[in-house]
Amino acid sequence: MSTEPDDTDFLYPFIDAQEHDATTLLRDLAASARGKAADSARLQRASLEEWGEDLVAAGRRMAERFARGGRLYTFGNGGSSTDAATLATLFSRPARGRPVPAWSLAADQAVVTALGNDVGFELIFSRQIIAHAHGDDVAIALSTSGNSDDLMTALAEARRRGLLTIGFAGHDGGRMAATDDLDFCFTIRSQSIHRIQESHALIGYRLWSAAQEHLARAESATGGGR
Repeated sequence: MSTEPDDTDFLYPFIDAQEHDATTLLRDLAASARGKAADSARLQRASLEEWGEDLVAAGRRMAERFARGGRLYTFGNGGSSTDAATLATLFSRPARGRPVPAWSLAADQAVVTALGNDVGFELIFSRQIIAHAHGDDVAIALSTSGNSDDLMTALAEARRRGLLTIGFAGHDGGRMAATDDLDFCFTIRSQSIHRIQESHALIGYRLWSAAQEHLARAESATGGGR
């Protein structure tokens, strides 16, 4: 067994410094938390400045599809799969506004493991798109790298079937930023997976908010509900 210490300096440098005084440790921990929160807030502001107009445009196009009976499919790997599930829940069971049909394609363990075992992991999302999606639907893929094979395969399938395709990426956007299979790609300009995912959550909320605003405006214009 290796006797080398775990390298946690990039996360908590004061731990590797082997501090033993509780007061000093708590002070450094609080400073670390404040620094990360400040970094996250700066990145979120920069991301909204970069993508604000596109978020409004994407929300409008999503609302148009929802008004025609379209559905939302979200998907991602690892931590991004939980973010995808949270995003689907925001659209399908919002605290306010109009719920729309939305599913996370990573949520059904039986389907994901069956497809991974029977046809290959790179097809776990594309096969579900083939089985369920229609032309008025929306596909949102979340990836901190923008390079996941299974996501790219699913996005290509979604594009072929006429879905509105949206990507949440990180770093430089990876393959997501370069592909023609995406209508919108929201790239978070950071090397930190943690900060990227925090900004993805905000981007998802702003996208939902924009879609809700367009749906409400359309319903008001047509006298919906009266």
